[in-house]
Amino acid sequence: MKKLKGEEVVEQDIIDHFNKEILSTGANRFGIPFTELSHLGNWQNFIYEYKKANQKYILRFTPSSHRSVNAVIGEMDWLLYLAQNDVSVSRPIQSKSGNYVEVINTANVVFIVSSFIKAEGSKIGYPECLNDTNLYYKLGQIMGKVHSLSKVYKPKDELTRRHDWHQNYYLKNVDNFIPSDQILVLEASRNVINKIQNNIPKDENSYGLIHGDIGVGNFLVNDEGKITLFDFDEAQYSWFIEDIAIPLYYFVYVYGGEDGKARRESQARLFMEHFLKGYKEQSYFDEKWLKQIPIFLLLREIIVYAGCYRSWDFSTLHQWNIDWLKESRIRIENSESVVNIW
Repeated sequence: MKKLKGEEVVEQDIIDHFNKEILSTGANRFGIPFTELSHLGNWQNFIYEYKKANQKYILRFTPSSHRSVNAVIGEMDWLLYLAQNDVSVSRPIQSKSGNYVEVINTANVVFIVSSFIKAEGSKIGYPECLNDTNLYYKLGQIMGKVHSLSKVYKPKDELTRRHDWHQNYYLKNVDNFIPSDQILVLEASRNVINKIQNNIPKDENSYGLIHGDIGVGNFLVNDEGKITLFDFDEAQYSWFIEDIAIPLYYFVYVYGGEDGKARRESQARLFMEHFLKGYKEQSYFDEKWLKQIPIFLLLREIIVYAGCYRSWDFSTLHQWNIDWLKESRIRIENSESVVNIW
């Protein structure tokens, strides 16, 4: 089984502008010799790990082509608000100058540098996560707490307010990433976006700042079962039900083939039962929103599908990925969500 959207990488032209001098400057801003950095990967950001006084940290370089300085400031403010209200997140730390965001200007690209306390624990990957009902319950608890706080959170100003859901990088680039000959996919994608935009009501109890990308790669679980969320890079304003649909998608999409539909339905029931039990302990949940899960599952599939066309090398695909891509295309063309038990 291969990862889907999680394989995204920084564009090559940005990589070409990222050099030792930028790395050293960013590390120095946070009081670290750049020789202490360990490279973790180039996703939409350049990610490094370092250790100081027996504590592990993350150092992140964000190209301005991906996020603006104000967007990163908004992300840091949101994270600090959650941390100050006892949500277990990978907390930002200040630079030597007392800033949560440092800016490095170059002739071609601006790099935005931030650092975080590294989350403790381990990832629970596939297939272990597919029957872990306690994990679903704990995910429900932490998301419920995030949403409860989101209902009263106010950004510092409009400039640093995070973007709304329809400004998602992949949704804005559907026509650029998905091949133009996939006419039905492109039409269906636009229809889903328009339907959500025009038909789903929003108020302070249903719409607010969400994590926006909770999957098995964006949280760790320690030995006591405590979850720590990280990677709030996709934080956006949307319906809280979208934030619920996203992890559901990642816990069901793995089942394909002839018996895939039945297995996805069984997995969805298992996940939602235990997830909502935890969620309702932390935040009110109106059951009417369950009816909106299918369209947000479809939205997530469109985002993942577009992400695959952005990042995958189609000459080296694993058979599982080929099969998933075929099934995903059919679902999108027919406006069918990956699972619908509502």
